[in-house]
Amino acid sequence: MAPVNLSHRRTHNLLLISKLLNLRDTASPLTLLQDSLEQPATPLIKEYIRRAKLSKVHVTLIGFETLKKPDGVDAFVLARRKSPTDIVKEVAAAYQPTSPASPAKRRLIIIDAINPILSSRRVDAGFHLPSFLGSLIAPASPAAKADTSLVVTYHQDVPGLPQQNHYSPSPLSMLTYLATSVITLHSFSHILAYKAARDRSLVAPVFGLEEEQEGVLLGRLDKLHGTNSAEGIVLELEHRRKSGRGILEWYLLPPASRYSPQQVKEVVTLLDDNVLYNPPMEPDTNADDEEPTSTFELGLTERQRREREGVVLPYFDAQQGNGPGEGGRILYDMGEEDDFDEEEDEI
Repeated sequence: MAPVNLSHRRTHNLLLISKLLNLRDTASPLTLLQDSLEQPATPLIKEYIRRAKLSKVHVTLIGFETLKKPDGVDAFVLARRKSPTDIVKEVAAAYQPTSPASPAKRRLIIIDAINPILSSRRVDAGFHLPSFLGSLIAPASPAAKADTSLVVTYHQDVPGLPQQNHYSPSPLSMLTYLATSVITLHSFSHILAYKAARDRSLVAPVFGLEEEQEGVLLGRLDKLHGTNSAEGIVLELEHRRKSGRGILEWYLLPPASRYSPQQVKEVVTLLDDNVLYNPPMEPDTNADDEEPTSTFELGLTERQRREREGVVLPYFDAQQGNGPGEGGRILYDMGEEDDFDEEEDEI
């Protein structure tokens, strides 16, 4: 039964990640990417742009950290030192349909880092994060409406401003609540190091800021054991359906150098299917021939087997009753030491 369930899980979850990355059927209106210094979200953002270009999806990049327009991006909005209201206006003006009669084109809006707008003191006091994100997905102008998917990157290692209102949720809690899909990025070499320690019941290693060491940050491991076979990024996906059912899965995205920019076939695989993460078990060819080790001789000769079958079990004659109620009666022969009480027998 287990192989069938594994095959069903592989087919279903690979189809899910393909729909999310290819922006089919607006499977996730708001996707949150949580990266860190150990594994930035840049490779995954480039994969979003590559697939959008193949699907002819209009891509708008809101750059807080990006200074130049990347390849494959249709519209670039430089958001540094701008208010949220101005950003929304520029994003709405960056997309104009060809004609009112033409069908609405699909659109992808990417925010390379939302931390500056959450921690900036220049933000107006009336800034409301859900309203800001909603105005990007569903603009007020009817002419700019389209099937929009929003991808937001949040740096987990960047400290934010202390909350003035302790009764309101933090920006990260608000983002994870609003997002339809949450993708946490990990370094593949770090995941292999964690698994190697876990398989040996050792303490898991720490990298980056968790090392709590002063000096230069050396937490990134691009190569493991001197080979480049551990390259790639691990995607920890949490997808929430409309029914409320959540799906958790781990994927592996290989580096872009391993496939063509025009690659149409799905390149993302399940992490459990990777040979480095889950090596195949060697088959035991002599398992059927070997017998369990014991100090006793477990094998029987043909003569011993015939003698064992000919042994009559105790009270076997009790099973030979012919009349009703005779089967299963107890046959007991009294001995000299038995005391027979006639009055008790009459009762």
